[in-house]
Amino acid sequence: MKNKKIVVVEDELIVGMMIKLKLEKMGYNVVGFASRGAKAISMVGSIHPDLILMDIRLKGGMDGIATAMKIRESYTIPIVFITADSSKETRERADLVGHQGYLTKPFMDEDLGNIVHSVFYNSVDKAREVDVLA
Repeated sequence: MKNKKIVVVEDELIVGMMIKLKLEKMGYNVVGFASRGAKAISMVGSIHPDLILMDIRLKGGMDGIATAMKIRESYTIPIVFITADSSKETRERADLVGHQGYLTKPFMDEDLGNIVHSVFYNSVDKAREVDVLA
């Protein structure tokens, strides 16, 4: 599962690079970084990652929730939201996307590793279930 491709979408370059370094230290493969929704959508179309870590606050006209909704129109890639905004309203909007996780900043490295591992583990289990049912 460590060879899976991850895209990080984060408006703050330093935070995004720290997430990238933490994931790489855990053995994951970060293949793209974007700070704007439009760039993220374009990148997902060309890279086809296995997971998107999406900040809710982004640069440009689209926030992370709107970006995730646009991505969902064309792809079924797992999305984990990462945000400092823990308000009920934001959480309810994010829930409309059908995300696979919601991580509130600041978070511990262990929390990041656990949620990424969980998404990949669950997607492998679902694939196995399909094989067994076929």
